[in-house]
Amino acid sequence: MIHYSGSYTDLYELTMAQVYFLNSFEKNRAVFDYFFRKLPFQGGYAVFAGLETLLEAVEDFRFCPDDCAYLLDQGFNARFVDYLKDFRFNGTIYSPMEGDLVFPDRPVLQVQGNIIETQMIETLLLNILNFQTLIATKARRIWSVAAGKKLVDFGLRRAQGPGGYYATRAAMIGGFDASSNVKAGLDFHIPVSGTMAHSFIQSYPDELTAFREYARCYPQNCILLLDTYDTLKSGLPLAIQVAKEMEKRGERLKGIRLDSGDLAWLSKACRKRLDAAGLDYVQIAVSNQLDETIVKSLVEQDAPVDLLGIGTSLVTGAPDAALDGVYKLTEFMGQPRIKLSESLSKITLPHQKQVYRLVDKSGSYLGAEMIALRNENPQNVYRMHHIFEPDKSMIIKSFRKEPLLQKVMEGGKRLYPPKTVQEIRETSLKQFQRLPGEYKRFINPHIYKIGISDSLKEIRDTLIYTAEGER
Repeated sequence: MIHYSGSYTDLYELTMAQVYFLNSFEKNRAVFDYFFRKLPFQGGYAVFAGLETLLEAVEDFRFCPDDCAYLLDQGFNARFVDYLKDFRFNGTIYSPMEGDLVFPDRPVLQVQGNIIETQMIETLLLNILNFQTLIATKARRIWSVAAGKKLVDFGLRRAQGPGGYYATRAAMIGGFDASSNVKAGLDFHIPVSGTMAHSFIQSYPDELTAFREYARCYPQNCILLLDTYDTLKSGLPLAIQVAKEMEKRGERLKGIRLDSGDLAWLSKACRKRLDAAGLDYVQIAVSNQLDETIVKSLVEQDAPVDLLGIGTSLVTGAPDAALDGVYKLTEFMGQPRIKLSESLSKITLPHQKQVYRLVDKSGSYLGAEMIALRNENPQNVYRMHHIFEPDKSMIIKSFRKEPLLQKVMEGGKRLYPPKTVQEIRETSLKQFQRLPGEYKRFINPHIYKIGISDSLKEIRDTLIYTAEGER
């Protein structure tokens, strides 16, 4: 894991915290919501990722001597810096399970504690959750159209610096099977996979010698790259020759890789010639700027591809590149707080809340969630209102309501043992199966309904009217 110290933050978190401290606000209680307003990739869902990373980082979040010395040099008050020397997050965090599906405009995470500690982790929280949720969602979109083909993350070399480390983690949660990222494989206990570069073949006097040497070193896991010179005239015939040599030694060529050209046409041509040579067991891997659109096209063309290596578009979250998650104060010293805007869609929801997923009799998602006050009995909520369109409402009394925000941290300590990436991945894929197909569409997916209870709407509307009357 990357070590996060107290200086891993935006300056304004510290300037605000200093004012709170100097005005003796450090014991005043606050509640913040983390949420986002727009689904990435024009899709119908997002895959929540980064929770385990966040909890581990928050447990260890502190200001080291170098941090404190730097803040003094920046002109921060000495008493405040002394306070930071012993700073620990001692608050409470409510969250859905990592890997669950999440939707816009409803709380994804709720943080409770004193105003300084809840404010201080904002940047860290947004940095971790926004990025990993974006990449996990991208990975799920690719997985959803890959038709069971093996997916390997090849993106480390194209990632934005160390972001590639956590992009690999998020990709696995989204449905990928392995990664070329050795460090992530070590730390997250995930399978690693890799073949060879063109430079390996170029370093030998001829392509055949390169293939033979690689096969000699990796008789159980040999995948040969075919397009260094000419895929069909050179690479493929020589790969077949080496495969036959391996058979005589009691070994098997595992696969070939195509990294350029018309991948659908080339894979069909290679499959035909491999099968004719009695090498139907040799797998075909493809790479080269793949994304969900290209993967979908390969599947629709019945390309005989077994493995897909996906890099740049995956780890950069192309074309969106960022999730617009925000962190807003919703309660202070037991009183509701609201951020106003000329646009109703930018007005926040006050107070401590719970989110309920509406489920039909079969256990499938209904395609709607209801936000209520935390102390409300959901069984007494018969109707929910559209957040931004006051005239729209929906009767929900007959549906089962699953609470989504569970306490995952209290007193600054997580409440359950860390889950492995594989466990999170399996849970996530099970949840995805419950989502109706119309929300998984690539083009014009159904809009997932988010509503608020009568009580929450009443409090929000009262705060709006009161604030407008004071202006």
